[in-house]
Formats: sequence, structure tokens, C-alpha cells
Amino acid sequence: MIYLDYSATTPVSYDVLESYIRATKDFPGNPNSLHSLGVKSKTLMASAKKQISDIFNVLESEIIFTGGATMSNNLAIIGTCLANMKYGNHLIVSKLEHPSVYKICNYLESIGFEISYVDNDQDGLIDFNDLKRKMRPDTILVSICAVNSEVGTRQPLKMLRQIIKKENNNTIFHSDMTQALGKVSISLHDVDIASASAHKIYGPKGIGLLYKNSRVNITPLLYGSGPDIFNPGTPPVPLIVAFSKAIRLATNDIDKRENFVRRLNTILVDELSKIEGVIINQTKISIPHILNISLKNIKPETFIHALEDYEIYLSTNTACSSGELSTAVMAIFQDKKRASSTIRISLSHLTTTDELYKFIATFKKVYTRLSTLKTPTDLD
Repeated sequence: MIYLDYSATTPVSYDVLESYIRATKDFPGNPNSLHSLGVKSKTLMASAKKQISDIFNVLESEIIFTGGATMSNNLAIIGTCLANMKYGNHLIVSKLEHPSVYKICNYLESIGFEISYVDNDQDGLIDFNDLKRKMRPDTILVSICAVNSEVGTRQPLKMLRQIIKKENNNTIFHSDMTQALGKVSISLHDVDIASASAHKIYGPKGIGLLYKNSRVNITPLLYGSGPDIFNPGTPPVPLIVAFSKAIRLATNDIDKRENFVRRLNTILVDELSKIEGVIINQTKISIPHILNISLKNIKPETFIHALEDYEIYLSTNTACSSGELSTAVMAIFQDKKRASSTIRISLSHLTTTDELYKFIATFKKVYTRLSTLKTPTDLD
């Protein structure tokens, strides 16, 4: 099997799984309970949270655990808007976000909030001047992802924060860092709120986090028992412990891993660029872990399923919008045909050079075979 869909989800690493199993077996108590088993679980959970806060150099109280990045995005964006609506009802969002963010925006518009979508240039970089133009006294939130999930464009969050705060110091800056964490170096101090998920960094599914600067107010979206007002109920201690371990492993030797993936990406781009009918959608600010391409003559779904016969797995675009028009490719390249025929190849430090060359050889074979099935009308 050759797995090239790491941006959709990653396999759980052995060390992370070991941490999960140990926490499950040895710490059965509910951390909300007062007895000794509960206290032991609560202490373990607190230790895991401290490890995360130490890695990112933030306060422990600024780390909120959620069920995943989508839940974090909901809490970050909706929670911020509800808590700050007395200051305004205007939001600014990029055109390069995960589908979950646009679903949230649709909801907020339905209850009276106004959304502006900031432009980007031909490389996918946020247009700084357009951001300045769209900033208003009633802008309460700006949400711009650190790394786009389809084309991999990386935004300069620190610079964006400076622009936002200069125009309106009260505006809160949120970033979905799901595709950045574990791939490139990040700083939570570049933003006010950030979302992330464990299953993108070789951790388990069902656990994510929201970083919230202590000065930021957000309204809870869930209500129930327990001390955590943002995620009430029984904390999933084994998932939290596993997430902490995944973050430690993912942020270790990150530059070395990125350089390795960059070499793989260079090989891949060089080889696929030679194939007539394959368009490379990578830009100069794309991280190497994500390579987006368009196929001129073959439906992406057909190609994806053909590769499955060789046990090769990749995506059309994001896992949450498979088969749909790529909003990111459309926003960057302004070409509907190009945006409707995308394939996302996502690499990892676990990808071997041997796997990559096998994939390239199979890609060429499958592409040649499927291209010959097309009639002249299909190629128009």
C-alpha cells in the first residue's frame, strides 16, 4: 500500500497509541470525581495539558480541548462573535479556508452577521491592501488559515496580525492551524485564537484543541456538567494524553522532516510536470507536504479509483469536500475547469523515496491508459 492522503488523516503512531492504551488501562477514573482514581486521572490530564502549553509557550488555561478542528472552528468563530457582538457584527474571512469555516459563515450570516472575503494574489498570499480596505471599526473577527488544506499555501500570520491590530486593535485574529501543526513551525503568539486536530499529526481521531488567548472572550456553545465551561462533560483523558504525545513528537525535528518532504515534493513536481495534460497547482508559498494538480482529460474521481486497484490512496481535494469544486484552486487561479479537476497528493516524513517512485510510475501508466479511452469530444 502507498498512502498519499496524509492531509486528510494520518495513521496513529505506535508511541501515541501506547500512551493512549496506558492511560486507558491505568487511569480509569473520571477526572471530575473526587475519589483517588479520579484525582489520578485529573493529575494525568493536567500534566498532558502542561506539556502542550510548554511546547507552545502559552498558559495552561489558554488550551481548550475539543472533539476536533471543526468543533474548534465553531467555538472560535461563533463563540467570538456571540461574545463580542456589542462591538460589531462584521467578520473578514479568506477564500482559502476549510469548508467547515464557510458553513459557519453561512450560519452567522443567517443570524445577522456580515462577512467580507479578503482577496489573495496569484500565489495565494492574502492581499494586504485588500485586508486593510476591508477592516472596519465594527470588525470583530478575522479568520485566516495558516496553511490551506488543498493547495498548501502558507500565510505570514505575524504580519497579518500586525496589519489587523494596526487597523483595529480590538479585532480578534483566528487561524485554523490544522494543516500547519506538525508540518511547519508555528507560533500561537501570532494569533489570538487557533484551531488544531490530533488526527492530522499521527494522533487519534476525536480530539482537537482551541488555543484562546486569556484576554479574549468567547461564549460557550455547549452546556453541561463539569469544570470545563467550553467542553462540558467527562474529559476524554486517554485522547488528551495521546494528543499531548502526538504534539511532542510532531514538533520534534520539524525542520529536518520538512526538508525531507521538500526533496520528495521536488521529485514529484519534476516528474509530473513532464506529463502532458497534468497541471501543477503549487505556488511559491505552498508547503511541500501538499501538492495539488489538475487533470485536463480525466475525471479526478475516475483517476482516484483507478489508483486504488494498485493500493495507492489520495484525494480529489479536502476529505470534507471530496468531488466538489476546489475553492482554493478557484480563488488562486480563477479557472473553473482547473478547479473542478483537482487531485491532492499529500506527503509525509513517513513517505519513502521508493514509494514515491512507484507512485510516479503507476501514475504515468494509469494516466496513459485512461487518456486513450477519451474521444476527441471528451478532450474539448
